[in-house]
Amino acid sequence: MPTEEELLKYLKAVSEELHTTRGRLQTLEGRRTEPVAIVGMSCRLPGGVTSPDHLWDMVVKGEDAIGEFPADRGWDVDALYDPEPGNPGKTYTRSGGFLYDAADFDPAFFGIAPREALVMDPQQRLMLEASWQALESAGINPHTLKGTRTGVFAGSFHHDYDTGGGSVGSLVSGRVAYTLGLQGPAVTVDTACSSSLVALHQAVQALRNGECTLALAGGVTVLSTPGVFVEFSRQRGLAPDGRCKSYATAADGTGWGEGVGMLVLERLSDAERLGHRILAVVRGSAINQDGASNGQTAPNGPAQQRVIQDALASARLTTADVDVVEGHGTGTTLGDPIEAQALLATYGQDRPEDRPLWLGSVKSNIGHTQAAAGVAGIIKMVQAIRNGVLPRTLHVDEPSHHVDWESGAVRLLTENRPWPENGQPRRAGVSSFGYSGTNAHVILEAPPVGEEPADAVAGGGVVPWVVSARSAAALADQAGHLLAQVTDDAGLAPRDVAWSLAGRAVLEHRAVVLGGVPSSGRAGSWLLGVLRPGWSRGVLVLVVWCWCFRVRARSGWAWRGSCWSSRRCSRSGWGSVRRRLSRTRMAGRCWRWCGRAVRRFSGGGCGAAGVVRGDGVAG
Repeated sequence: MPTEEELLKYLKAVSEELHTTRGRLQTLEGRRTEPVAIVGMSCRLPGGVTSPDHLWDMVVKGEDAIGEFPADRGWDVDALYDPEPGNPGKTYTRSGGFLYDAADFDPAFFGIAPREALVMDPQQRLMLEASWQALESAGINPHTLKGTRTGVFAGSFHHDYDTGGGSVGSLVSGRVAYTLGLQGPAVTVDTACSSSLVALHQAVQALRNGECTLALAGGVTVLSTPGVFVEFSRQRGLAPDGRCKSYATAADGTGWGEGVGMLVLERLSDAERLGHRILAVVRGSAINQDGASNGQTAPNGPAQQRVIQDALASARLTTADVDVVEGHGTGTTLGDPIEAQALLATYGQDRPEDRPLWLGSVKSNIGHTQAAAGVAGIIKMVQAIRNGVLPRTLHVDEPSHHVDWESGAVRLLTENRPWPENGQPRRAGVSSFGYSGTNAHVILEAPPVGEEPADAVAGGGVVPWVVSARSAAALADQAGHLLAQVTDDAGLAPRDVAWSLAGRAVLEHRAVVLGGVPSSGRAGSWLLGVLRPGWSRGVLVLVVWCWCFRVRARSGWAWRGSCWSSRRCSRSGWGSVRRRLSRTRMAGRCWRWCGRAVRRFSGGGCGAAGVVRGDGVAG
């Protein structure tokens, strides 16, 4: 018989084990349901869209990106086109949403030989570029990820670039992992039009399960042949004008498009710990299959309802917690009514009378971008969350007559609407349905409200803006983009620009300009505006000298901020600088070199000293 003391000792041990086990279970449950942060985004979409901000400008202005067939792909448009639907080998539309610059690619940037680049599927090239841009938008230097457990999840299903083996689906994700040296999962997803949302769902699960620490997720579509137009013309499923009239009575078929979009994801706790900017969070997601229904490619309303309910359960939310859904909305007379009725049966129920679910689709702007459709919807809704506006859906004459809109509280976004928070974070659902029967639904939420990070540079101090590229021509192009950005957005803080640029990869050709005080800000804009290949080295040396002598403390003549106007840093102080520079042969030589470069490209009106002081520099 155990003694009372032994029994007490045993009970204590059991209690400790139970406490430890409960803690482990809570940790595991927390990881399984932890929100995943979106910390970076990139896209290239019809209408010349090259960034998420550009996409936002398009949708909030209600612009239409549909255009004619591209002229550089060898399509015999005259022979293909026949306005009469159903004729074999013909298409009765010659419009869509296209990437007219899809063939543009700089293989040397990624260390790819020109001959290899020629046989690469354009979708692989776009995925490489979009992945790089998404990482840089997250403030992550892509070079630092080599050897890390970063995953790549890419949606893609058109593989018609026939150049002898270069169009292999697995390489859409594998090429990114290989080029950047990533060692997490690399998966290409083909569930047709739901591919990019399924890829996002898989990336979220991989992050929660610890299979990767960072993930790239998105999708890409480039149409190398017009086959998809011919096939859907045979089925009479295309809109003659190439436009998706989502959920409208005027809906007359879908309009095909192209594009690429990529997201950078990490667990919310990791994003907060690392200080990454959180654009939005994925609260929940779900995928399922239609199973046996009334046709292999026909949508299934009950299956769509189930995937929505599963995503809400994953997010631990109710239908009333979600404000808006970015729908699939292809503009077909069969699919749109089925989708709308599924939304009415789920989100349209048990809602406050003054808070209907709002419904829209970016396909009305850019067409159905297929494997990139879901991620395009994600990017649009992340931007809507951040800006507090719900953009309107185009081409809606009136809500579809095939939908019983009175059966639930769902309303179409036929005009831009403000998006108040109403005492809870802004939340949006995003749907994608593949014609193979695979459905996906993702729930986004505004990032948690936290303390703003402390300013990296106090007051009005001078900060360097670092620009780099693989070539001198690319450097000038980068500088031009930066100049356009800071010109268009006068509210940008110089230190924020400096922080963002500092997180980018450092490449072979570099230039530095100064921002932070009025004179140096003008000098920076001026230098960027006139930067040309062949003399960036002189500019680099000049601005490094500027930075050294205007920012760094030097014995008794430390210059901080805009101290040119102060008594201590007067013209006599400038003479002291010149004397100090002339004490060494190399310093004097570099200074004269800088002066010649500036005089040459400023028309002789401003020397090196003038740039440092801000004299003669156009504002």
